[in-house]
Amino acid sequence: MLVAIVFILLVIGSIVFHLLSPWWFTPLASNWGTIDLTVDITFWVTGAVFIAVNLFMAYAVIRYRNRGENSEPARYEPENPKLELWLTVVTAIGVAAILAPGLYVWNDFVHVPDEAWELEAVGEQWRWTYRLPGKDNKMGTSDASLVSISNPLGVNPKDPHSADDLIIYSNKVHIPIDKPVKFNLRSKDVLHDFAVAEFRVKMDLVPGLVSYLWLTPTRTGTFDVLCEELCGLGHFTMRGKVTVDTQEDFDSWQAEQVTFAETQAIGEGNVAVGQALYGVCAACHGQQGEGNVALNSPKLSGQSAWYMETQLHNFKHDIRGAHENDEFGKQMAPMAKVLADAAAIRNVSAYITTLPPHESESATVGDVERGEKLWVTCGTCHGMNGEGNYATHSPRLSGQEDWYLKRQLENFRTGVRGSHSDDWFGPQMVSMSRMLRNDKDINDIVAFIATLPTATDQVALVTEGGQ
Repeated sequence: MLVAIVFILLVIGSIVFHLLSPWWFTPLASNWGTIDLTVDITFWVTGAVFIAVNLFMAYAVIRYRNRGENSEPARYEPENPKLELWLTVVTAIGVAAILAPGLYVWNDFVHVPDEAWELEAVGEQWRWTYRLPGKDNKMGTSDASLVSISNPLGVNPKDPHSADDLIIYSNKVHIPIDKPVKFNLRSKDVLHDFAVAEFRVKMDLVPGLVSYLWLTPTRTGTFDVLCEELCGLGHFTMRGKVTVDTQEDFDSWQAEQVTFAETQAIGEGNVAVGQALYGVCAACHGQQGEGNVALNSPKLSGQSAWYMETQLHNFKHDIRGAHENDEFGKQMAPMAKVLADAAAIRNVSAYITTLPPHESESATVGDVERGEKLWVTCGTCHGMNGEGNYATHSPRLSGQEDWYLKRQLENFRTGVRGSHSDDWFGPQMVSMSRMLRNDKDINDIVAFIATLPTATDQVALVTEGGQ
C-alpha cells in the first residue's frame, strides 16, 4: 500500500511543481512560436503518459495487494492481442503527435526566405566574432588557410566583395527587428553551437563546413548568445550578446563598424618609429622593457605584439584602467593616450617584441605541487609552459614578475579588470580566475608559474630541438 501512495504522491507532486515552478521559457523574441508549440505538445503527450503509467501502477498495487486468504490473484496472460493492438495504436498516435509538428517546423527552419539578410558568426575557443555584408550587401569568400593575426576571420582579400565587409571582433552583434536574418555559422577549431534562448534557435558549428539558421526578430533588446556544445575546458565562458535594434538604431551602429579593407590598411608595425615612441614607456617600464616594481610597471620584454596592441588599445579607450579601484591602471591610461592611433600602437608594440627577454626572480612562497594542479586549467589557454597562445588570445605568463601576476589575478577575480562591456577577452578571464578562491590559491599557482621555462629557455629548447 505504501508503494501505491508513493506513486500517487509522485503524480500529484509533479503536477503541483509544474504549476508552481518558477522555471519557464524565456519570453519569445522571434517568429519561432511554432517551436514553443512543438515543445508544448511533446510535454503534454509525455506528461499524460507519465501520469497514466504511474496511476496504473498505483491501481495495480492496490487492486492486487496481499490481503491474506481474501487476496485476489492477478491472472497471468502471456498474450492479449486486443490489449497489444490498443497499446500499439495509442503509442503510434503519441509518437506521431510528437514527431509530426517537429517535422513541420523543421521544414520551415531549413528553407530560408529569399529576402533574408545574411551575416556570419564565427566560433572559436572561446568567443564569438562576426562579419556583416557592406554596402554591396554581399559578403566576400573566406578560407581557413587565410586565417592569421591580421586576418583572424580568414576573409579572402582578393574577393572584390570582401573589401567593404564589416568585421566585428567584439562578441556583440546587432541585427534589425522585423526582418528575416540568416546566420551563416563557421568554426575555426572545434565543434561549437550557436544558441539564443529567446529566439528559440540553435545550430552546431562544424569545422570545415558552413551551417546556418534563420529567424525574424520580433522584440528589441539584448540577448545572450551561448555555446551549447561542449567545446573544451573554457566552454562555460563562451558567451556573447546579440542586440535587436530598430532599423534606425541598427543603421547607426552599422555605420560605426570598420570594414575589412580598413583592418588591413594599418600594415605591419614599423620598429624604427616604435623605438622613438617607446621613449615615453621607458620612463616606467625600463629602456629594455625590464619593468620596475618601484613604479608598479610590469616587464614588457618577451611579450607578444598582438597582446601589447590589445592592452594599449584598451588603456587608450578606457576599457582598461577606468575602474575606480584600478589604482595603477589609472596611471597607465593617460600614457596610452599619447599614442595617436592604431598605427602608433602597432609600431610601439612591434618595437617591444625586439627587446631581449629578462629574467625575473619570484619571492612568492606557495605550494608548487598544488599550484601545478591548479595550472591545468590555466595551461589550456596559456600553454602548458606558459608560452601564451594567440589562438585563445592568451598572453605569455612564464617569466613575468610574481607581484604583477598576483595583482592581475586578484583584479580579475574581483572584477577590477575584465568587467568593461567592451573588453573582448577579459570576461573569460574573470570567469576562469574565480576558481582561485583565496590568496593561498593565487600564491600556489604563481609559485608554480615561476618554475616554468622563461622565454629565453623556451627559445633555447627550440634551437636545440632544431639542431
